[in-house]
Amino acid sequence: MGKKSLPERRPDVEVWAGGGVVWRTVGDVVELLLVHRDHREDWSFPKGKLDPGETLIECAVREVEEETGLRCETGERLAIVEYRDGRGRDKAVVYWLMVVVGGRFEPNDEVDACGWFDLASARTVLTYDRDRDLVDEVESRIASSTIAP
Repeated sequence: MGKKSLPERRPDVEVWAGGGVVWRTVGDVVELLLVHRDHREDWSFPKGKLDPGETLIECAVREVEEETGLRCETGERLAIVEYRDGRGRDKAVVYWLMVVVGGRFEPNDEVDACGWFDLASARTVLTYDRDRDLVDEVESRIASSTIAP
């Protein structure tokens, strides 16, 4: 019998999702890719709900590509972000650090714009505190040399 997945270990969570904190360096500056969802009027990291039979990492890669048009390679897994969604359900999103390996953004039904922001600007632009916490985690990992450009 194999190791249980997070959703199997946490049946209390009603909605599982995967997402990506897509990053790059420009000179010495770390930049993060944020998406704008016009229908929600928010700026956040690309993410989406887990499909049946899909792993969380597969979901994260798929959702980032669907929302941004960018194909990405995954790196380290970040902390699980938990909150109540707009329908009052317990939701958990598992994010991975990602780097772009190809593709290009085209506005779509879910995301009308995306942009690269340095860490300070990302904190200002992001709509949700839980996303700002992810910026703090990424910055901490970079400062401790856990990840490198």
